[in-house]
Amino acid sequence: MRTLDLQRPLAFFDLETTGLDVEHDRIVEICVITLHPNGDRTTKTRRIHPGMPIPAGATAVHGITDADVQDCPRFGQIARGLIELLSGCDLGGYNIERFDIKMLRSEFGRCQIAFPDAECKIIDAYTIFSARERRDLSAAVQFYCGRELVGAHSAQADVLATIDVLSGQLQRYPDLPTSIAELHAHLHPVDPNAVDPEGRFVWQDGQVVFNFGTKQKGQSLQRVAQSDRGFLQWMLRADFAPQAKKIAQDALAGVFPQRSPTALDGDSPK
Repeated sequence: MRTLDLQRPLAFFDLETTGLDVEHDRIVEICVITLHPNGDRTTKTRRIHPGMPIPAGATAVHGITDADVQDCPRFGQIARGLIELLSGCDLGGYNIERFDIKMLRSEFGRCQIAFPDAECKIIDAYTIFSARERRDLSAAVQFYCGRELVGAHSAQADVLATIDVLSGQLQRYPDLPTSIAELHAHLHPVDPNAVDPEGRFVWQDGQVVFNFGTKQKGQSLQRVAQSDRGFLQWMLRADFAPQAKKIAQDALAGVFPQRSPTALDGDSPK
């Protein structure tokens, strides 16, 4: 049986929340199951008071009510302990890149804590699944594990199912690397022209240009910094990765990425 080659702990996690708006909604439950290189596995599950009413629609999905969390700590009270738990770990989960990581980044940001760290590799079983089969977690469990997903939308059940799905994917697709670093690279092919890891900015004809935005896409960073400073200021408040925010912040101060004449396209800004 093919298994993951772990050089660092791999922390699988799942969130239950008040909704899908990463700026305004909040976490009500988190489960972290960490796989350690020595084969050990640790599980931490915590409910969190969101500081706002839980909408009925959210409760209908995960079953958590206001009464269930009324005596639970706020996120700020557990933030330091949670970042210590995740520190030094790579991250795993199901669809975490599209939602869970952004939600955690927002919650930690309100506590003035950067997340995740620069060395962190991200393994999203959904990315593999959607590329190969394009289904949801319940279908993934049926497809890769040959069973029904019991307890869907319970954070712990979803995390356990995700671990089983990734194990099934390793068996089904022998071309998938088992090294976390290689698997991360497989799931995150690098744009050779990207200036930041998410490709929000790219090199074009020797200039840094926007790779997103209705009006900004294709415009140079320097031009936007001169004519539309409000957009860069909005980026600093919005849900962007720290590297993209740093580029925007520097541009507001008149500092722009420079590339060595001998550097290849896609090199990080100096």
